[in-house]
Amino acid sequence: MKYGTWNVASCQSEDIQSLCAAGFSPLTARVLCSRGCRTPEDAVDSLRCDQPLHDPFALREMDRAVERIHRALERGEKIAVYGDYDVDGITATCLLVDFLRRRGARCVSYIPGRLEEGYGLNELAIRQLHREQIRLIVTVDCGITATAEAQLCRELGIDLIVTDHHECKQELPEACAVIDAHRPDRTYPHTDLSGVGVAFKLAAALCGDQEAVLDQYGDLVCLGTIADVMRLQGENRTFVARGLEQLSRPKRVGIAALLHECGCDLRDITTSTVGYVLAPRINAAGRMGRVEIATELFLTENPVNAARKASALCRLNRQRQAIEAEIYRDAVSRLGSEPPSAIVLAGENWHQGVVGIVASRMAEEYSCPTFLICMDGDKGKASSRSYGGFNLFSGLSALSDLLESYGGHELAAGFTIRRDRIDEFRAAITALARDFAASGEAKSALEVDCAVEPELLTLENVAALRELEPCGNGCPRPVLCMEHMYVDQLSEVGSGKHLRLRLRADSGAVCAAIFFSTTARQAAVAQGDCIDVAFTPQINEYRGVRSVQLNLVDLRMCRSERERDAAQEAVYDRLSAHGPISRQEAAQLLPERSEFAMVWRYLIANCSGGELIENAACLCRKITHATGKACSLMRTRICLDTFHELGLIELRRHPKYLHIRITSDGRKVDLNQSRVVRYLTEYKEGGASNGNLSGTL
Repeated sequence: MKYGTWNVASCQSEDIQSLCAAGFSPLTARVLCSRGCRTPEDAVDSLRCDQPLHDPFALREMDRAVERIHRALERGEKIAVYGDYDVDGITATCLLVDFLRRRGARCVSYIPGRLEEGYGLNELAIRQLHREQIRLIVTVDCGITATAEAQLCRELGIDLIVTDHHECKQELPEACAVIDAHRPDRTYPHTDLSGVGVAFKLAAALCGDQEAVLDQYGDLVCLGTIADVMRLQGENRTFVARGLEQLSRPKRVGIAALLHECGCDLRDITTSTVGYVLAPRINAAGRMGRVEIATELFLTENPVNAARKASALCRLNRQRQAIEAEIYRDAVSRLGSEPPSAIVLAGENWHQGVVGIVASRMAEEYSCPTFLICMDGDKGKASSRSYGGFNLFSGLSALSDLLESYGGHELAAGFTIRRDRIDEFRAAITALARDFAASGEAKSALEVDCAVEPELLTLENVAALRELEPCGNGCPRPVLCMEHMYVDQLSEVGSGKHLRLRLRADSGAVCAAIFFSTTARQAAVAQGDCIDVAFTPQINEYRGVRSVQLNLVDLRMCRSERERDAAQEAVYDRLSAHGPISRQEAAQLLPERSEFAMVWRYLIANCSGGELIENAACLCRKITHATGKACSLMRTRICLDTFHELGLIELRRHPKYLHIRITSDGRKVDLNQSRVVRYLTEYKEGGASNGNLSGTL
């Protein structure tokens, strides 16, 4: 269970019928109603992809930027577009460079090396551009916090225009123009533009025709907007819808080559294609210190060169995946046994370009904000990812006196810190995260659109969900749920990275499901379990056969099992904390000798290499399935504690798993020598132990 709770929305049957009468499929109608669309008019309006584009000059200081760039074009001044090394920054850089070059500008691009220079404007880069006779620097997707760098530009006689979409600090850089919809004195209607969205607005203001610029660069705007997880509402929805159309008929040879290299079906280009296929490969260039491969891919007009660059990006992405797995294993091995409020870890040999992905994975897996620091001498550079709505930018701002520098936004941020301040930072950020979790503001719930019956998941109904596209932040892909499903079969596929399941309903209906990036151990599920599943349905085509597949988002035990496990865990936790227990509870906790033997035989048979890593509740269910005998969760935990106390196993508790290692040398032990057994026996009998567990194991 990845999420603490599931919030399953409800809707009125008459509203569903109204939408169905208007032509929406039964499944689409349920989703729309659950999202507040009670009438056909509400539904049509929420799905509009032709929202009008706002006037670029509504952005503060856009007029100043346009005037300065026009002057540079008239004078033939050399311009540098200074970007960022992620998808948003790369697409923003390429859009503005291509736009200016087509208007005769002497224009170069500069994206700092992620490993050597880090994020944003820096002194070395500015001095290098000065030596190259650059008279004007235009930033895209960065620069809003670069006050010192703006001062250096003035000293060197370089004019600076900042275009960014990140959160502002109290002081803005002193520049010819600072364009950011987050400015305190903002006049733009919303703050959800991506970095490439702001670059588009600048190009549109220079051109005077937004439609013409969108026709030319909608594909790049779409890529950056989706990859940076901007809200797909208002004009962002227009950007993405138009961009997806262009991606399905790619006119840019680099994008066509990348789509081909990735094996994408041009008939089915969606936000998922961008988010899960294209964006990771483009990001790999920046992460692995080869960002020029991505910029050349987008700017080249040579199909042969484009094919080479696309192939190189895919190779880099495979390298990135291997490094990511290695860092993840190292980071997880450093965690303690208690569930963390925040994770702050530092590594000497971690790859700066990859730790952000690992931080994101750990934040989800351990349900807390995560900060991973790559050390280099006395300083470290960190990438952080939020969880549950914890505002990273606000947290780093509050602790800025411990940091050398920082930047980002509420969900993802980076900072530089001295080695001797890490422990203090860990304590402080953990306290902030703990306070946030206790405040009730944390959002760790899964929002589920509606519960459905298996019979509703027909090919026709699932195909009709395309009416909701484009899906993303603010308009998510539908998440549905089904309750009381039995696990008929399960297997790990994709070299053990993913979990495939066959689910059966009480009605006899059978569904195929896949849980990506999750193993049976991580999901805490076993064959025969009765579970609830939350999922996004999709149509899978294999060898010409089309079928509905459930892409699982989360799963949990059915209600009765959850309630039983919670009650047993509560009693066990009270015992572990040396709290009072009743005679009846002691009797419930104390295993029979046959139960000790049953658990021990299962461990001996299933500890591969003498070790077993398993969720406690799942281990209990697996023992029940394997033996055919009921095995309670709290008694199983008492058995494990007893084995650990008597030296038969080494037992380590992680936030979500138990790590068990067999240490027995074959000797027999007397269960009555266990303190926990004697303690429970005395409680149960209301006096001294009478040896009712006499015997050996």
